[in-house]
Amino acid sequence: MVDAPEGMEGAGFFATSLEKVVGIARANSLWPLPFATSCCGIEFMATMGSRYDISRFGSERPSFSPRQADLLMVMGTIAKKMAPIVKQVYEQMAEPRWVLAMGACACSGGIFDTYSVLQGIDRIIPVDVYIPGCPPRPEQVLDGLMRIQDLAKNESLRRRNSPEYQALLASYNIK
Repeated sequence: MVDAPEGMEGAGFFATSLEKVVGIARANSLWPLPFATSCCGIEFMATMGSRYDISRFGSERPSFSPRQADLLMVMGTIAKKMAPIVKQVYEQMAEPRWVLAMGACACSGGIFDTYSVLQGIDRIIPVDVYIPGCPPRPEQVLDGLMRIQDLAKNESLRRRNSPEYQALLASYNIK
């Protein structure tokens, strides 16, 4: 059960700000788009299973269409040839959108320090939460999801229109 936001309450009424209600709704209805390329994808599948049950957090509906997702979960090794596709998927997602980098390979290239492997997806798109490990345990994935929920719950409705956010996107050549 989700805790009620701060507000005024009395006999038969409850009042709070629209921003807090929208934040709670966003945080508890994240639709992840799994972009899994290697062993981290198997750990994500375990997280989706009944033992760890990611649906407790409102993320039981993985979306395989970027236009219907708001959380991009990049898992595993990303080759440099795949980088434009990851960026295109990110750009096709509707705002607000969050990115979770799962595993050592997605976060920093992992053990693959070669010419063909991207040394972290934060070189092409902004990342909100990093989950370390090779591969990370399902408990870590759930913790990362809860951190994304905290970001979604506490984000201002006007943050995405701020000059700082626009400058961040411009630094990645994203319009």
